[in-house]
Amino acid sequence: MTVQRDTIIAEILQNDPEQGCVPIFLSTGMHCLGCMAAHGETVAEACAVHGVDVDALIAQLNDYFAKKQ
Repeated sequence: MTVQRDTIIAEILQNDPEQGCVPIFLSTGMHCLGCMAAHGETVAEACAVHGVDVDALIAQLNDYFAKKQ
């Protein structure tokens, strides 16, 4: 999986059955991965709400998914 600014958070979680991406989100202060907003919110939107550097988060997530392959 490749994460982009417009990737929906729920899509990321669905593509990671092991849920190894969860600690990445939690480390940025995004603790509401199961909330309804996560089902329609993009990475960029969530980062804006939580004051997180979107490019840094995307880099971490893509690094994680690249290592899974």
